Amino acid sequence: MRITWVQPEDLLPHELTASRDEGRDVTALAQRWAAAGGDLTPPVSGASKTPASPALRALAAELLDAADALPAVAADDETDDLAALRAQWPATWSLPTDVAYDRLHGAWLGRAAGCLLGKPVEKIPREGIREILTATGRWPLRDWFTAKGLPTEVAERWPWNRRSAPTSLAENIDGMPEDDDLNYALLALRVLETHGRSFTSADVAQAWLDWLPAGRVFTAERVAYRNLLLGFAPPESARRHNPFREWIGAQIRTDVYGWVNPGRPDRAAELAWRDAAVSHVRGGVHGALWAAALAAAAPVATTVDEVLDAAEAVLPQRSRFAATVREARALGAATDDWERVVDELYARHGHLHWVHVRNNAALVAAALAYGRGDLERSITAVVSGGWDTDSTGATVGAVTGALTGASGLPAQWIAPLHNRLASSIAGFDGIGFDELAKRTQALIEPGSGS
Repeated sequence: MRITWVQPEDLLPHELTASRDEGRDVTALAQRWAAAGGDLTPPVSGASKTPASPALRALAAELLDAADALPAVAADDETDDLAALRAQWPATWSLPTDVAYDRLHGAWLGRAAGCLLGKPVEKIPREGIREILTATGRWPLRDWFTAKGLPTEVAERWPWNRRSAPTSLAENIDGMPEDDDLNYALLALRVLETHGRSFTSADVAQAWLDWLPAGRVFTAERVAYRNLLLGFAPPESARRHNPFREWIGAQIRTDVYGWVNPGRPDRAAELAWRDAAVSHVRGGVHGALWAAALAAAAPVATTVDEVLDAAEAVLPQRSRFAATVREARALGAATDDWERVVDELYARHGHLHWVHVRNNAALVAAALAYGRGDLERSITAVVSGGWDTDSTGATVGAVTGALTGASGLPAQWIAPLHNRLASSIAGFDGIGFDELAKRTQALIEPGSGS
């Protein structure tokens, strides 16, 4: 049994990559691992094909401890300290704070539609997505994926995501299937309904243990979950043996914190920080702040540029994450040639793992700018760009759905959802998006803009 994202021999190659990305010297650790017969290539899907020997696994755990003990690289530009972040945020905001139910409803629906579009091709690289679409007569992407008419040799070369294909192809969509990108939104809603706005990172961690099945968390969240069970509380849960600490996980968890703080990206970002601290650091935290700020602005803004401006304002301005989304936004806004935009993003960020935060945030920012607030143009662009397709589709769909409002969204993308969301979180399975929007609106404090 090869459990992904937690086995020491699989974590170590990822840790070596993550440490180098942060500027730490792990040359000696890599040499020890290679000399013992360890593979330096990080397993793309989270687990190597064969288990390590007991001796090699023990060495991997020892080297993970050694990596954790390396001194941190001074990086004021990459701060994830809340007080330091808050000191950089604007003192006032010009966005409206009155939000319509229809806009919140659109946010939930858009998040689901974008996620669902990306589900069957999650893990399939960009070239595979294009080949599938071309073979089925759907390139450029403007509709749900389908297996009808797909040649056998193409299907074998680029197999669908095995969990998602039975529920997320055009011929079998029947409501929104279960997905972690929606599970985390539901969990954030539950945390707020249970603890209010004063919830802590410990409350989030406890909610994971109480409500999230361990098998439905991945990458940094799976490591953090394991750490919590071993007795490591936040923020240590994010830092111990966690090479995925700057991946996309926290960025997919924070939309609800924005929706309950319309027009106040700063308040949304602070709630997102408390959530992100369970599993992420640095750029991983920045992604969570950015997504929450997008969600705070989208239901009350009039243009996607207002939304992107607001989200950039909560980032440490000299951080790599901030530079990444600014550059990608400019690329997306400058042309109607989406493939040219994606070519450039891959040239800049193609070395990163397909679940890393920076490359995926770049796709999101570029697709939002390119899509100009239109849901279909935006979600089809971001999903066709590859990498973490369901997560980026969800974020882009949430923003454009909120900008448009439920009543203005195309039936092609909304009708197949049947106002029904499946979930592995108890109490939410089968819930309607209309009810979720009502519960979200109920959490908005009167006079929250003051």
